[in-house]
This record gives sequence, C-alpha cells and structure tokens, in this order.
Amino acid sequence: MTDQTEKPGRKPRIRDAEATKARILEAAKKEFAKNGLGGARVDDIAEKAKANKRMIYHYFESKEGLFQTVLEEAYLDIRSAEQKLNLEDLDPTTALERLVRFTWEYYLRNPEFLTLVNSENLHRAKHLKKSEIVKSSSRKLVGMVSDILERGVKAGVFRHGIDPVQLNITIAAVGYYYLTNRFTGSIIYERDLMAKEALEERIRFNIETIMHLVAA
Repeated sequence: MTDQTEKPGRKPRIRDAEATKARILEAAKKEFAKNGLGGARVDDIAEKAKANKRMIYHYFESKEGLFQTVLEEAYLDIRSAEQKLNLEDLDPTTALERLVRFTWEYYLRNPEFLTLVNSENLHRAKHLKKSEIVKSSSRKLVGMVSDILERGVKAGVFRHGIDPVQLNITIAAVGYYYLTNRFTGSIIYERDLMAKEALEERIRFNIETIMHLVAA
C-alpha cells in the first residue's frame, strides 16, 4: 500500500520541476540574448520565469551554468531540426539547396540564436569547450554535408575536393553576417535589408552563391 500511495504523488512533482526548468530556460534565453552573459541578471530571469531564485541555483548551480545550458539547448535545437530535414532522401542538389534555405529561415525565426552565439564568441567559447554534447551533434552536421557532397560528386554535379567544414562555415556566414549587420548595412547600402523583397532577394543570392561554389 505504501508504494501505491507514494507513486501518484511523485509524478506531479516531477512534472512541476520539469515545467519550472523549462520556464527558467526560456526566460534565460531571452535575457541572455538581450543582455549577454555579463548583463543578464538572475533576479530578472527568476521574475520572468515565475520561479524562485534559489531554484535556479539548485538546477543550474550558477549563472554561468545556466548560460551554458541555454547555449547547449540552442545548438541542439538547430542540429535536431537539421536532422529532421531528411536530406539523405533527396538528390544532392535539392538537398544542399534545402539546407541553405533552412539555415537562413532558422536564423530569421530564431534571432536569439544569433545573439547567443555572438555572446559566446565574446567569451572565447569557454562554455562550448566544456560541452561534449554540442561537439557530438555538430559532427552529425558535418557528416550530413559530407554525405551530400559525396553523392553530388558521384552524380557528376559537384566538384571534387570540397571541405564540408568550409562549406558549412560559408552557408552559415552568408546568412549570419547579413542578419547580424542588418542595421549598419541598411545605412551603408541605403536600403531596408529586412524588407520582404530584400529578404527574398538575399536567400536567392545565398542559394546561387553556394550552388556555384560546389558546381562541377
């Protein structure tokens, strides 16, 4: 009888803990994206998460620990979404075009990802250095692109000798730079870089650039 009375009481506590952690991580992502690691305040995160400040330290030990978890979740989210594209089922040209478009659209839908990456670079990636889970998931991305390139070479549509790491960097860069410099770029080039027509023109240019780069 003891086990039967205890079990029902455990599940709500587990669910409550998971819900609290989820609220903390969501609030922390927004706070870190807005103010960086240095400017973010645990008090503000706790208030926005409707959580006790003590619970943040209980779950994540420190603000640094919380930032690392937020960063890991951000990288795992984009890596997971990439795997769900099932690019191995597509011909290599279509697969690469879809990856370029996906990366661009992901950045547009998740601006916090870009600012979190910027913040981590200011700290010389000291948190990512500790994260084996991010390293492991990133290897899957490199492997996925390597597979697309190999299939493209065999099909005669991609040239030999393309480094998948360099290609990954370029795919990220053509979208990342545009969006992180959208404000200064709009002034320098005297056009609204975030207008609908400008965004559509940019993704077309990104795809053309990458496809010309790999073409046989």
